[in-house]
Amino acid sequence: MNIIKAIIERRSVRSFNGECLTPDQTDILQKAIDDSSSPFGGNVSIRLRHFGSKGEYRPSTYGVIRGACDYFLIAMGPDDHSALSAGFRFEQVVLKAWRLGLGTCWIAATFKGSDFDRAEIWPSGESLKIISPVGVASKQSLIEKVTRMTLGSKRRKPFDQLFFSDDFTHPLDRNNTFARSLDMLRLAPSSTNSQPWRAVVTNDKVRFYYIPKSKLSILDCGIGLCHFHECEKHLGHNGIFVDEAAVDNAPSRWKYLITYRREVYLDSTRP
Repeated sequence: MNIIKAIIERRSVRSFNGECLTPDQTDILQKAIDDSSSPFGGNVSIRLRHFGSKGEYRPSTYGVIRGACDYFLIAMGPDDHSALSAGFRFEQVVLKAWRLGLGTCWIAATFKGSDFDRAEIWPSGESLKIISPVGVASKQSLIEKVTRMTLGSKRRKPFDQLFFSDDFTHPLDRNNTFARSLDMLRLAPSSTNSQPWRAVVTNDKVRFYYIPKSKLSILDCGIGLCHFHECEKHLGHNGIFVDEAAVDNAPSRWKYLITYRREVYLDSTRP
C-alpha cells in the first residue's frame, strides 16, 4: 500500500480484536517513531506502551475504545511549535500503522493521574496530551458507527472552500500542480472534524493559514501538513517549509501558519 492509498483509506478505529501487537509489529512501529521528524521544532515525545487488556475505555466524546492492548502516548510542550510538530510527527506513525493493517485513533483528553501517565517520566516542560490505541480493528459496532456519524468523520468541506489561488477569493483550480497534495491535506482527521486549515497558492508557494476553532487547531494543522508533505514526496516534489511575514489583507479569522516552497521537481513520471 503506497502512502496515498493509506491517506485515502485511513479511518479512526475504536473497536479492536483484543490481540496484542506482535514483536515484529512493535519493532516496526518503534522504528517509525524513531524515524519520524518535523521541520517545525518544539518538544515532542512519542512512546509505544503495552497495557494488556483494559476492557473498555471511555474518553469523553471519542466514543468507547474496546479491545486495545497497546497505546501510543504523545507528550509535548505548551507552545504552538510543539503542537504543530506533534501532529506532523505522530501522523507519520499513524500512516505507517495503517499500512501494516493496524488501526489507531487520536484521543486528546486529560490524562494526569491515569494509568497512561502514572508510570511515565516526561522531559522537562512536556506533558501527556494525546493517546492512541493501536491494533487490529474488529467489526465496527453500532455505537462506533453512530459515533462516526456524530463526529462527522466522513464529511469534509469541499476543495474550493479551503484552497485558493493568488488571493483569498478565487478558488484553486483542480488542475493546479498543488491540487493533489492539498486534497490529501483535506482528508486529514481533525478534532470534531473542524478542518481548520486554509491555503493560498501562488506560483511555486503555498501559504497555509488556519481558523482557530479549538485548543487543538494547531495540532490538527500538523496532521494535515503531514498528509500534504507525504503526498509531495510521493509525487517527486522537493520543497521546504519557511516562515514568512503574514499578509495584511487575509480574512479576519484567518491566522497565518507557515509557507511551503517547492525547490525542485524531481520526477514528472510519478502518478
